[in-house]
Amino acid sequence: MLARVACLSPFDERTVRAMFKGRHEVEIEAVPDPPAQPAVVAACAEAHLVIADKRHKHQIDRTVLEEMHRCMLIQQAAVGFDSIDHRFAAERGIPVANAAGYNKDSVADWTVMAMIALIRRSFWLDRQLRAGRWSVDDLLRGEDTMGRELGAMTVGIIGLGNVGSSVARRVAAFGSRILFTDSVPRTFAGATMVDLETLLHESDIVCVHTPLDVDTNSLLGSERVAQMKQGSYLINAARGAIIDESALVDALRSGHLAGAGLDVFQVEPLPKASPLRSMENVVLAPHRGGATLEAEARLLGVVGENLLRVLDGLPPINVVNGVTPAKVP
Repeated sequence: MLARVACLSPFDERTVRAMFKGRHEVEIEAVPDPPAQPAVVAACAEAHLVIADKRHKHQIDRTVLEEMHRCMLIQQAAVGFDSIDHRFAAERGIPVANAAGYNKDSVADWTVMAMIALIRRSFWLDRQLRAGRWSVDDLLRGEDTMGRELGAMTVGIIGLGNVGSSVARRVAAFGSRILFTDSVPRTFAGATMVDLETLLHESDIVCVHTPLDVDTNSLLGSERVAQMKQGSYLINAARGAIIDESALVDALRSGHLAGAGLDVFQVEPLPKASPLRSMENVVLAPHRGGATLEAEARLLGVVGENLLRVLDGLPPINVVNGVTPAKVP
């Protein structure tokens, strides 16, 4: 059969075509930027396979799904799939899969980098040196400017899935005490599963690695941020909506939190007026924690494998809405 492929991610046609390894005849339609929902509807309506948008700009919502009559798989080219109405897709009998785990090591590396940068004040020291300051007396005027050793701290991980467990492995090598919480029972050697309140009370560093859904939206609001240990750090490399940003800013300003590392935000791109931009105790990244050459190569492999599996009559992996695809005509 001629497989029609709608590509909402920023992959060129050559890259998408290479995913099929010459084993199937495909017709590829790419949806251009800027995102326009009518263009998404038109591209997806007759598609057998849809590669969703890794940037989450193009939404596959109810209006798109209602027009999709041939689709055998919506393959998200990322881990997060909150830009896809996967529940309505399930009602329509359309499987939705993600690329679970492809960037777990990249995000874990960024998370540990943010931890160390914060507790050793690496970015602040860099700025001081560039401004001409060098002497110990200029830089270290009190215990609060001294660094900490990661191995002497308790690290709390919210969500011990692919990324969270990769963070735990790295942190364990430093000798840190590790606490974690998750929506399902899990075990990890050298780590202790606790409830969220205990994790917040006892952790020197809290890092967020849970998916965004109805249960985790605003999970860390003002009340829970206030439960965090005085002088602790908060790192988010999952989704911006999991943390109430205004509560975070208040806690940073008051000194209740010593710092934060953020790769994701409630509004992206981060608004120019955001107070986070001017805070010296905050490490910022533009949602690039998982962006490495190695992760991108794995992503193309995972996406391509699933597309081929469906066309070869095999069940796809990493289906997130419990739907088995229809057989290839």
